[in-house]
Amino acid sequence: MLYIHIPFCDSKCFYCAFNSYTTKNYLKKDYFSALKTQFKNEKKPNKFKSVFIGGGTPSVMNLEFYEKLFKLISSYINKNTEITIESNPNSTKIEWLKGLKEFGVNRISFGVQSFDDEKLKFLGRNHSSKAALLSIENSLKVFDNVNLDLIYATKLDNKTLLKNDLDIAVNLEISHISAYSLTIEKNTEFYKTSDKRKEDEALEIWFINSIKKYFNQYEISNFGKVCKHNLGYWKLDSYIGLGAGAVGYDGENRYYTHKLPEKYIKNPTFKEIETLNNYDTKEEKVLLGLRSIVGFNINILNEEEKRKCFNLIEEGKLSLKENRVFSNDFLLADALTSYILF
Repeated sequence: MLYIHIPFCDSKCFYCAFNSYTTKNYLKKDYFSALKTQFKNEKKPNKFKSVFIGGGTPSVMNLEFYEKLFKLISSYINKNTEITIESNPNSTKIEWLKGLKEFGVNRISFGVQSFDDEKLKFLGRNHSSKAALLSIENSLKVFDNVNLDLIYATKLDNKTLLKNDLDIAVNLEISHISAYSLTIEKNTEFYKTSDKRKEDEALEIWFINSIKKYFNQYEISNFGKVCKHNLGYWKLDSYIGLGAGAVGYDGENRYYTHKLPEKYIKNPTFKEIETLNNYDTKEEKVLLGLRSIVGFNINILNEEEKRKCFNLIEEGKLSLKENRVFSNDFLLADALTSYILF
């Protein structure tokens, strides 16, 4: 798997804690050279099963940039490689979409978040509901695998608003929805003030169950046609993280590049290594397995952990099939993991 990070944005959303910048667009020209240097120094597989271009806002980069990028990775992808690019509805043009398809992109993900204009302003999004609809309709003329992100649990949310968002999404005949509960994180605009999130567990569960009526839930936040790239993360497959602030995993340890684009451009081969011990890896396998259809092998547990696991199986919270443990409710993943391992 290959993840490529584009750290540039036209505007910063109020909830966003991702490694993205609105004042560093002047670095765009030098960014590709740094990506090229890092990529050449990475240990690569014969072929990537998936490529994911995220951000930031990948759609702020022009087709010339992507022409060079796909020329760089062309020998490591084929027709079976799932290639996803994230896009902002405000900066997505039909010519850009057609060009990306020619390069090999076959999946697009829109950061829509809502089709309610008041909620979009509340979140700090720079697009309107009308712009989102137009971008998605244009993308469906080019791609048959389209995702859109929705955010819920904001203080504006109620059943009427969320049902309207979901109804519009369903009628667009997209293939996938990613639905994220609003989290308030440090170094964001929302962190400076209170009362941005609505604590209503019943409403959150109702919304998740509403999405499940139309799309199959295969992970706590993801519904629809399974994304190979996301599934690879939950299976703890190894992947290359390319770009400023990207994260990679070599099958044993995790690594981090320089976050600041200036530092990354000066030293694109720098990596800060996070060493994962056996317990760290086990904890991730259990948590990621229980929040998705991946599950985990029961034999990674010690005897006491297995005993707790069988207690949960008897209670109907977990299922066991061919030595793999699966959660019957992904929303309980954190609590079940804590019970088993701690």
